[in-house]
Amino acid sequence: MKPTDEATTAIAVALNEWFGSAARELPWRAPDVTPWAILVSEFMLQQTQVERVLPRWVAWMERWPTPSALAADEPGEAVRAWDRLGYPRRALWLHRAAVEIAERHGNAVPSGVDELLALTGIGPYTARAVAAFAYGERHPVVDTNTRRVIARLVHGRAAAGMPAPVDLTNMEALLPESPRAAAVFNAAAMELGATVCTARAPRCDVCPVAAWCEWRGAGYPDNAPEKRPRQAKFAGSDRQVRGRVMALLRRSTGAVKIATALEAAAVGGVRDPEQPQRAVDSLIVDGLVVELDGQVRLP
Repeated sequence: MKPTDEATTAIAVALNEWFGSAARELPWRAPDVTPWAILVSEFMLQQTQVERVLPRWVAWMERWPTPSALAADEPGEAVRAWDRLGYPRRALWLHRAAVEIAERHGNAVPSGVDELLALTGIGPYTARAVAAFAYGERHPVVDTNTRRVIARLVHGRAAAGMPAPVDLTNMEALLPESPRAAAVFNAAAMELGATVCTARAPRCDVCPVAAWCEWRGAGYPDNAPEKRPRQAKFAGSDRQVRGRVMALLRRSTGAVKIATALEAAAVGGVRDPEQPQRAVDSLIVDGLVVELDGQVRLP
């Protein structure tokens, strides 16, 4: 059920007021934070928990406070500093984006969604997030937490289904008209899903918008969609084997023999004997590893 205009306004006011007092104090939310710092946080936060991102983000910003600072360093240093955040291609893409920002935009992160989308590694979500959070532009920003909040609050469902274009339409319908209030609302909806309206243990007793929640009003029905996003198992996966190779190269000051990399990939066991070689080959294809004369190293 679509909320009335009055309900939509009341929801936005209640959620934004709650966010003002209950939001976690995250460094990329500081009032004086730069657009570059927000861009870095968005890269790091993709499919990664805030607690894991915090120390890496702080170290990253101390070392590379501007796009040009990162661009001047080797891509392999970005991959090394990424440490164990996972999906290390994000580090490589962030380095390429830094080069593009330094060369094309005078070392300033662009504010337009189309300009942001033209940068390496930036998709529709990140482009809208940077435009909204760094520049206060009015765009719907929807992540997994936001989708769950909308599913329960507006549609009376226990969980969200698979991501779809309608997610943006749903969020757009809830956004305040004021760009500033809309940016806060985007962040507040994410925060609500992350800390209160959680997947397994929602704390409805402290939810600022519980009075308008269709799922709560219906008595918390067990009506989650059958098709929902599911994280593939990490243990035994190619991702885990690739991670062993990356860990070895991050610890190494130079190149290592391919045989050594293959041995590192197999430590802890593999699903099939082809996994170590497949891991090394895929890392080379992704540009995360460079092969030369029977050795491999970070780019």
